[in-house]
Amino acid sequence: MRETFFTPTMTLNDILYAPIEPYKRNIIDVGDGHKIYIEECGRPDGKPVLVLHGGPGGGCNPNMRRYFDPKFYRIILFDQRGCGKSRPHASVEQNTTWNLILDIETIRIKLGIDKLILFGGSWGAALSLIYAEQFPSNVKGIILRGVFTMTASELDWVYSRNGAAKFLPEAWRNFESIIPSNERDDLIAAYHRRLFGSSPSEQAKYARAWTIWENSLASFRSFGTSFTPSIEYAKAFARIENHYFIHKGFLKNNEQIHDDLHLIQEIPTIIVQGRFDMICPPETAEKVHRSLPNSKLIIVPDAGHAMSEPGISSELVKATNEFKKIKLSGYLDR
Repeated sequence: MRETFFTPTMTLNDILYAPIEPYKRNIIDVGDGHKIYIEECGRPDGKPVLVLHGGPGGGCNPNMRRYFDPKFYRIILFDQRGCGKSRPHASVEQNTTWNLILDIETIRIKLGIDKLILFGGSWGAALSLIYAEQFPSNVKGIILRGVFTMTASELDWVYSRNGAAKFLPEAWRNFESIIPSNERDDLIAAYHRRLFGSSPSEQAKYARAWTIWENSLASFRSFGTSFTPSIEYAKAFARIENHYFIHKGFLKNNEQIHDDLHLIQEIPTIIVQGRFDMICPPETAEKVHRSLPNSKLIIVPDAGHAMSEPGISSELVKATNEFKKIKLSGYLDR
């Protein structure tokens, strides 16, 4: 493990590759009534890397294309079921972890790809690990950011008053206070009843509150900062995320991701983690790292959870550049 430092005056434009447009956009019908938006950028015959966004329900954005050398990588982004440009919007029907794993396989096969590099943050990190554990022979390397593994303790940290709430009591009060006091012992369940209630205005109210609370935790440099998400974004983000969380990620047990890490010990992995990540504290990244002998953990000291923080972005670009140089079947320096 090592800690990294960056120049405080650096901006994202100093760190990331120049903005690019996709050379191909597509909608894939994956069945179950779902159509998935996919885009490809960079070099069509380049090394394929698949970007797995967070949430669940967060969707992709154009800056995610910029973490990779477009002259080297075939950069593939897709919006997971129900979010972004995928349809139906905000749908949780037939929307589970295992549906997403099969969607990744469908994308890999339809695009004619043998082996992928996986690039995932937060929920995207969990999904990267699960996919790799299910299909290790299809994965050449993994880059993770803000590691999340869908355990009960991780959910309790964000959605109970005994975790991140202690650092942002005013933001927590706004999140908790709109729920009746007799329901506050299980806020995931309380929000679930309202996010999936019959009133569109109630769904919108609670979707925004859910999204604002999580966003207030995201950036080290702006803890507690509020914003007003669009109803469209908040509805997909909050409903899908809550749906996954109330079902514990649809995993067979609380430690499934950790229990199966032995299946991917040979896959080169780089983990980038903010020291002050209030959504996914560093202990999870450390635990995953210690279970993967072919992994490297980089702790960014002045950073939280957000991919857009300069220190996080700088290390992610370094990681993608490192994967250009190393022999992916070899071992990384710890």
